[in-house]
Amino acid sequence: MTDAQAEPLNIDIVSDVMCPWCIIGYKQLEKALKATGTQASITWHPFELNPQMPEEGQDFREHITQKYGISDEDSARNRQQMTQMGAELGFTFKFDDNMRMANTFLAHQLLHWAEEHGKQHELKMELFETHFTHQKNVGDKNTLASAAERVGLDKTEALALLNDERYASAVREKQQFWMQQGIQGVPATVVNRRHLISGAQGEAGFTQLLKQLALDESQQEHTD
Repeated sequence: MTDAQAEPLNIDIVSDVMCPWCIIGYKQLEKALKATGTQASITWHPFELNPQMPEEGQDFREHITQKYGISDEDSARNRQQMTQMGAELGFTFKFDDNMRMANTFLAHQLLHWAEEHGKQHELKMELFETHFTHQKNVGDKNTLASAAERVGLDKTEALALLNDERYASAVREKQQFWMQQGIQGVPATVVNRRHLISGAQGEAGFTQLLKQLALDESQQEHTD
């Protein structure tokens, strides 16, 4: 695929801001898009890794041990690996023993609103940094509203929609839609609503997939 690409790809990414592999996967995809000269329109969609997470959140190490049954040593190795990968991709992970997991349903409502104002992608990136780099609680309304303000959205309006949860039903509908499409884990990247790419494939993996998709799309056009 080259700069002469006629139509930008429509890329839907189903993810959660609690998911470190979601930001790693996106940064890998971003590099692959640049490497292949691929133009793309990206839309983020909601997925809750932990829909039963209490509002006050949970201690990170406690959560990982309970959910995945791995030791502190294995968890530490995983965090070290992700930190290194993030650094290579230009993203800063700062894990420590005081880190907490958060309930992200409000964050997804804020992202839904941000899409209406053309700021969804910027807010998504800001929320990844808010959680993983600055270790702020993205389940907290004031933290979320401040993140919205940092990307140019109105803080007062953000707080209002978070308080009345006017987008709760819309987010639930989106979650249900993607689950009905078979999405059970994230990140899940869907290109032109036809091609599903699961997980963080690495820059080389995404580059190869983009080139193959370009070939497939070209062949499809010639057969239509």
